[in-house]
Amino acid sequence: MTDRTIPAVSAAGRVAPVLATLALAAAVAWPGVAGAQPAAAPAAAPIAALPDFSELAERVGPAVVNIRTTERVRSSGARELDPGFEEFLRRFGIPLPRSGPRGGDGDDEASGGQTQPRGVGSGFVISADGYVMTNAHVVDGAEEVIVTLTDKRELKARIVGADTRTDVAVVKIDATGLPTVKIGDVGRLKVGEWVLAIGSPFGLDNTVTAGIVSAKQRDTGDYLNFIQTDVAINPGNSGGPLLNLRGEVVGINSQIYSRSGGFMGISFAIPIDDAIRVADQLRATGRVVRGRIGVQIAPVTQEVAEAIGLGKPAGALVRNVEKGGPADKAGVEAGDIITRVDGKPVERSGELPRIVGAIKPGSQTTLTVFRRGAPRDLKVTVAEFEDDRPARAGAAPGSAPAAKSVLGLTVTELGEAQKRQLGVRGGVRVDTVEGAAARAGLRPGDVILALDNTDISDARQFQALAAKAEKSRVVSVLVRRGDAVNYFVIRPSR
Repeated sequence: MTDRTIPAVSAAGRVAPVLATLALAAAVAWPGVAGAQPAAAPAAAPIAALPDFSELAERVGPAVVNIRTTERVRSSGARELDPGFEEFLRRFGIPLPRSGPRGGDGDDEASGGQTQPRGVGSGFVISADGYVMTNAHVVDGAEEVIVTLTDKRELKARIVGADTRTDVAVVKIDATGLPTVKIGDVGRLKVGEWVLAIGSPFGLDNTVTAGIVSAKQRDTGDYLNFIQTDVAINPGNSGGPLLNLRGEVVGINSQIYSRSGGFMGISFAIPIDDAIRVADQLRATGRVVRGRIGVQIAPVTQEVAEAIGLGKPAGALVRNVEKGGPADKAGVEAGDIITRVDGKPVERSGELPRIVGAIKPGSQTTLTVFRRGAPRDLKVTVAEFEDDRPARAGAAPGSAPAAKSVLGLTVTELGEAQKRQLGVRGGVRVDTVEGAAARAGLRPGDVILALDNTDISDARQFQALAAKAEKSRVVSVLVRRGDAVNYFVIRPSR
């Protein structure tokens, strides 16, 4: 390699190129400068503009409502709020929950307690005559439901029906000519697509947040595959709509993943097509009817699939068959892998309850099971999921009032496999909690082992004992929660 030689130049020679460079720069930057010739600008790379949500929010916002609920409780002492959160509520004019003693006149217990704020949620109008869709957990256990429209009207609502398994509820207000939302097609929704949420986080009405669809078919529930987004969702957004850029509702904002209680970038919405199917049943009868075949299932692992010759890990592994149930009568055995229902493939175990649940009870269907290295078809008559009852069945038009225990509990059977896993001989699993049971501290998922010192063997026995409970006396409940057992005292009269 040869050395690079730099020729010597005079001062004037050094200045001339600099002036020429400045002149060229001036011609580019200031084309109007005398003697400057405009240079051709380089082709600009196309820039994708971010969407403008203002027109969408203005158009759909009037159909989104705020939902406040109250409950009747008897306070046993002062309730403390975090000072920072209390200041936040005061600053934005949000009513603070009542706290402290209620006075010394002794009328609190006699009157059954006082009504106090219970929660804040959202909803959206699905028909101009006042039907509003929201989450079941927004209205579950509420003594009173108040809907606030964007024109500031406050109307009392009655609960038409609530389905806890899908977390969908419908309430009715006495109003006409209301603005309504347009229902979208979830099948057209794509991962990465922009979506918008409108709701009432922390009671702040008609708050708009935006993000993208992070994933679809997120399997986090018994009967639903959720839409996952990164739209900011906080307490109070529950029940509000998730919208696409066409202004169509594609989901109901329902859950968040959080370790702090606040938004952490992951939220989940109920697909609107599933929600509409549930809402139609709630409006028609006040309850949701589902099919069942009486099996306990588990996922099929890759290791198992290869070992038994199934090939890929698909279907639902039958761990237990309910004796005398539809599957038992059809010849389904523990160890079978259900791969199809009426020809429809079961890709994951979580799909089976949703597929069977959508079948009308009393119908006959074909189960394809993989057993001993070969598939076989079995005919099964689908039964009804009898323990599925709405929170307020009596409020639905055209439906008879459902018998309700004063305890405020609905329960389901424990299968033999669950009993072995828990190490118990009997008991029932708590499905929904409201009223007296909620005030006592019971939660969904608790296992009730005994009621008033009587061991519980099954759901039918529990219902018989609960029906005899009186409002005038307390009821003791022995509960298994996790690995611990504890007693809870339910006071139906409060």
